[in-house]
Parts: sequence; C-alpha cells; structure tokens
Amino acid sequence: MKEKYFHWLLWPSILLVFATLILVCTKIQFIFQPFFTFISVIFLPLIISGFLYYMLSPILKLMLKIRVGRFHFNHAFAALILVLALILIIVGSVLALIPPIVKEVTTLVSHMPQTVNGLQSALNDIVDHSPLKNIDMSTYYQQFEHQLAKYSTAMLKVLSTRIGDILNAVTNITVVTITVPVMLFYMLKDGHKLAPAIQKWLSPHHAQEVQQLLSKMNNTLSSYIAGQVIECLFVGVFTTIGYFIIGQPMALVLGIVAGLCNIIPYIGPYIGITPSLFVALTMAPKKIIPVIIVVLIVQQIDGNVIYPNIIGKTLQIHPLTIIMLLLAAGHIAGIAGMILCIPAYAIVKTICEYIFDIYRIEHPVEEKSE
Repeated sequence: MKEKYFHWLLWPSILLVFATLILVCTKIQFIFQPFFTFISVIFLPLIISGFLYYMLSPILKLMLKIRVGRFHFNHAFAALILVLALILIIVGSVLALIPPIVKEVTTLVSHMPQTVNGLQSALNDIVDHSPLKNIDMSTYYQQFEHQLAKYSTAMLKVLSTRIGDILNAVTNITVVTITVPVMLFYMLKDGHKLAPAIQKWLSPHHAQEVQQLLSKMNNTLSSYIAGQVIECLFVGVFTTIGYFIIGQPMALVLGIVAGLCNIIPYIGPYIGITPSLFVALTMAPKKIIPVIIVVLIVQQIDGNVIYPNIIGKTLQIHPLTIIMLLLAAGHIAGIAGMILCIPAYAIVKTICEYIFDIYRIEHPVEEKSE
C-alpha cells in the first residue's frame, strides 16, 4: 500500500516542482537575459554552420580516404579546402545569377502599369456585362488609388524611420557571413573529437551508450539534411526547366524560389507557386494553367519518388504529425520554426526511442507461466 501511494504521489509532486520552477524563472527572467542574448546572437550562425557541416561531412570522409603515395589529407587541410571551395561556389553562383535576376525583376516592374490597366479594363468588362453595370465604379477606383497612395506614403515613412534597424540588419548579415565560414572550418576540423570528449566525462558503461546515441543522432541529421538538399535541388532545377519549356516569365527566379520553399514540408510547394501565379497573372495570363501543370508534375514526382526514398525511410514520421508540428512551430517561431521543427523532432524521437530500447533491455518483461 505504501508503494502504491508513493507511486500516485510521485508524478504529481514532480509536476508541481517543475511548475514552480517555471513560475520562479518567469519572475527572475531578467537574470537570464544575457544568456538569451548570447543564444540569439550565435543561433543563426550555428544553425547555418551545422547545416553545411552535415552537408559536407560525406565529402570530408571521402577526402580523408584519398592516399597518393605518402600524401593524404588530414582533417585541417581537407576542411580548409572544402570551406574555400564552398565560398568560391557561392560567390560564383551569386555573380552568375545576379544579372539575369535583375533583368527579370526589372521586366516585371516595367509591366506593372500595363498589368494594372489590363486588370482595370477586365474588371470594367465584367461590370458592364453583369448586374453591377448601373453602379458607378469610378468612386471605388478613386478610393482604391487613395488607399494605395496612403499605404505607399506610410511605408516610405516607416522605412525612413527604420534606417537604424536596416543598418543593424546589414551589420548582422555581415557578421553572419564572416562567422559562418570560421565556425564551419572548426566543425569540419574537430567534429570527430566531440564524441570522445563527451565520453571522458562519463563512466565507461554510459560512455558506450552515449556513443551509440550520438551516432544515431548524427546519422539521422545527416540523412535528413542530405535528402533535403537533394529534394530542393530536384524541385528547383526541374521547375526551372519546366518554366523555360512553357515560356514562363522570370523562369530562373521562380524556379529558385520554388526550390527554396520546398524545404518546408507540405506547405512549401503552395508558397513556391504563389509568386509564379502572380507573375503569370501580371505578365502572361495564358501561362497560369501551364504553370499549375508544371508544378503538379514536379511535386508528384517529388512526393512519390524523391521524398519517400530519400527522407521518408530515414525519419519515419507520420504526415499528420508533420502537419501538427508545422502548425505549432509556425505559430511560435514563423518560417524558421517550420524549417527546424522536423529535424528537431527527429532528434528527440531518436533519443526517446534509444532510451526506451535501453530500458526495455535492462527491464525485460517476464512472461507469466500458465
């Protein structure tokens, strides 16, 4: 009876203590403010560096296996070559993509007045052939133009008052751009030392278990990130090719946007097709149906071939779980939360499954004999 009462009182007591700690922490949160500031500063460079680390680590392992006579790569030299090669590829890609992107955006902007006039004429035609033809629409046009001018003036005023925030954002981007290559270099150079360093602080029994857990987490993250890169490249490349085939304006820019948006599961394709439909409506209304067909074909191939074979087998997460995670993470942290929630959930799932397996091994269920 004592053990039974103890069992019923244990978990409520733990929950009560946990709730009390949360309440106390909310009252003294000013003490943790420097810690939160530190985390917010290093969070973005750390995430980007970690993403690039898992993307480049397979190449690093291949480089370490290369031997020509007595020559072979060590971790430092191989990491340096990979970081420099990545910088050259990014700089070259940006320089190669900027001129066509600027040209296509300029074309879009130049077509805006023509598009507005076309939409206004189409609206007038619709009104003339509908029961609304007796309504004077000029008043509504004037109100719309007045509101548009009002919002434009307000936006310019906000931009002029937020010059400090803009400069701060530019400074943060510059710091991230400089910090990420340095962090990535040290991750590639010393990443293999993390598990042994953790094992030194643990007993020999738990050290082996932690090594296996870290290995599982590393494999999960590596497989997810590599699969996500392949999937985004597939969607971006083939969407761009499809747009070029149908003659969609701004095919290159819209293909890149589609590939980047595809990093968000389920919701990404809808976000990626929105600018394509807007451009088609603005510059070539006859391309709307072909745009939808191209996106459907690419997404069907991706959803039925690429995603299940590259990512689905690794994560084994039910679609309903992914949708709930995306809704919660999007509400809490926006786009960044939607991107990071799936790998974070995969890591937590891996840890829980491993702990459960260890517990089941150490506490086997004894079958009762008849």
